[in-house]
Amino acid sequence: MSIAKRLLAGMTSMLVGAAFCQTTVSAQALPDHTAKIAEGVYSYGPGDYFSMFVVTDEGVIAIESVNTQHSRGLLQAIRAVTDQPVKLMVHSHNHWDHASGGQVFRDAGATILAHDEAYEWMKANPGGDMVLPDESWGGNRKDITLGGTTIELHYLGMNHGLGMTVFRLPEQKVAYIADLVTPKRLLFTIVPDFNIREWERTLEEIIELDFDIAVYSHNQNADPLQGGTKQDVAETLQFIRDLRAAIYAEFEKGTNPFMVPGVVRLPKYQDWAMYDQWLEMNAWRVLLDDWMGPFPWQPDHGPSIDNR
Repeated sequence: MSIAKRLLAGMTSMLVGAAFCQTTVSAQALPDHTAKIAEGVYSYGPGDYFSMFVVTDEGVIAIESVNTQHSRGLLQAIRAVTDQPVKLMVHSHNHWDHASGGQVFRDAGATILAHDEAYEWMKANPGGDMVLPDESWGGNRKDITLGGTTIELHYLGMNHGLGMTVFRLPEQKVAYIADLVTPKRLLFTIVPDFNIREWERTLEEIIELDFDIAVYSHNQNADPLQGGTKQDVAETLQFIRDLRAAIYAEFEKGTNPFMVPGVVRLPKYQDWAMYDQWLEMNAWRVLLDDWMGPFPWQPDHGPSIDNR
């Protein structure tokens, strides 16, 4: 090999090594409890709750403030990733355990946004750590574009809480989904504030959305910071339907209805989190919804779009 070729080979090796080191350093430079999901898209979660933020050339959009402690950590993570200001903090729905802590982002100069239904509930039911959003939006769809990045806000009707919004970034094919899906975990305790049948419809509609990765507000996957996939949505839907089928199978056996929740078993899901603790409570809720009728319930005012 000529001297020139040796020098060229050596320089190429050095450049490849430098690029590898730079990639490694960049990955290591992410703050604690933070992961890069796609270009400009990050998840943050120091515990059982996960948020998402999107960095653009004109500012940052953050999703899910949770509470003051979580929001302070989320804001620190954003500032470690970019010097762009946070322009918008968006709530997924009304519940105190998700929509508190907003003052941290208001103090940082962000506008706080929620769906009209969540806004009205928050106004009527102020939590100790909650601030009323600065703005609200109505209808079933709102698109927000900042710095060339578009985020779709989808209100899919009644399912859980009020104003429940599913977020999708069409270019990155990333979604943010709160509470409607918790991968590899049973339904939450007594399944509070869920309309079961409408929840199933919603999950079917989420499956029809075009995304590859989802950041879930709660997640029992092996690496929850990396989110999950559409398969997690399908598995949650299947669990609900398998549980209902198991309940009706006990009815057909002649099992006393009041004994059914205590005897239902779903071995297929025995490795999911909280299987032993919550299966009976889940069964009671599905049984009662089919016996007494769905609750909560509200009228459907039809499709609409709000791009204020």
